[in-house]
Amino acid sequence: MGKHVIAATAACGILVGIVAMPVAMAEQVKVKLTPEKETVQVLHQGRMVDVRRDQDVENLVDPMWAKTSRECPPFCIEPKVPAPGVELITEIELFEFMEKHVNTGTGLIIDARLPDWYLRGTIPGSVNIPFTVFQRDPTDAKFRQAFEMLNVRPRGAVNAFTRLTDRLLGNNDKNEFWDFSAAKELVLWCNGPWCGQSPHAIRALIKQGYPAAKIHYYRGGMQNWQILGLTTLIPDEDSVLFAEAKAD
Repeated sequence: MGKHVIAATAACGILVGIVAMPVAMAEQVKVKLTPEKETVQVLHQGRMVDVRRDQDVENLVDPMWAKTSRECPPFCIEPKVPAPGVELITEIELFEFMEKHVNTGTGLIIDARLPDWYLRGTIPGSVNIPFTVFQRDPTDAKFRQAFEMLNVRPRGAVNAFTRLTDRLLGNNDKNEFWDFSAAKELVLWCNGPWCGQSPHAIRALIKQGYPAAKIHYYRGGMQNWQILGLTTLIPDEDSVLFAEAKAD
């Protein structure tokens, strides 16, 4: 694994260790994020975390993320976007999303992998909501917990007059069951272009009516993140919100 790895205690939001030699503040950053930007700060469980690239120009990616071939199915190459209207983003747009939406509370970065993957390392600013949670029945308590995190409100009973009014007024952010008018902007990601976990989550969200225009897909996922030597957090087990999540 790249050396720029941080262990974090989620329960109190305290960084408890850095498994790397940190870049000295006075030292020139040779490996930047972009020609203009050296680092990005993102809010992660109550603390600001620096996202930067590994400064060791001889560093190699962890063999786990260098693997080229996995059985397909299920590990097939995913399309550009999982559903119409969803935006494909790169690391550059993800950095911007961190600053514009995560740090202001208007958006979430969702690590859509199962908890065992999440605990091996996650992208700073992410919250782990496994794709299987979004595939549950909408009446399920965990499903509703996840939707509450996304700032989606249940509508309760909606009569025919209300549905007609919604259509006439162009209230496309509401359906019979959910009010998405204040829903957060989302980025979903998983293990890489061969991973179907975040695409499954995205399609499940859209099936429930989540506006596709508010969903962004980081297709590169953890594999691209590792290849670029970007900061990875090792979560504490207490940060797992949906511990019982598993693939069907």
